[in-house]
Amino acid sequence: MMKHASEKKSKATKLAKQAKGTLETVIAMMEKDAYCPEIIQQVDSVVGLLKSVKRELLAGHLDTCAIHQLKENKEKAIQELLKIYNLSN
Repeated sequence: MMKHASEKKSKATKLAKQAKGTLETVIAMMEKDAYCPEIIQQVDSVVGLLKSVKRELLAGHLDTCAIHQLKENKEKAIQELLKIYNLSN
């Protein structure tokens, strides 16, 4: 199980670095007064990459930590998952 989580975290790190690079491109485009629709397209790319980062991290978490936590403290695990899904404060 831990190997799977490690692979997910490694993939998430790679995606986050890609998002960082694309965000740097967005900033450079804005500073150079590039055509707005082209900037927006790059922003959408950053958002998509970050969603992928979140998905990979969550998959790894559910496969390892959340399973353990559900056994130890079900209510706390549920609250944590709701928070992750932005469904509670």
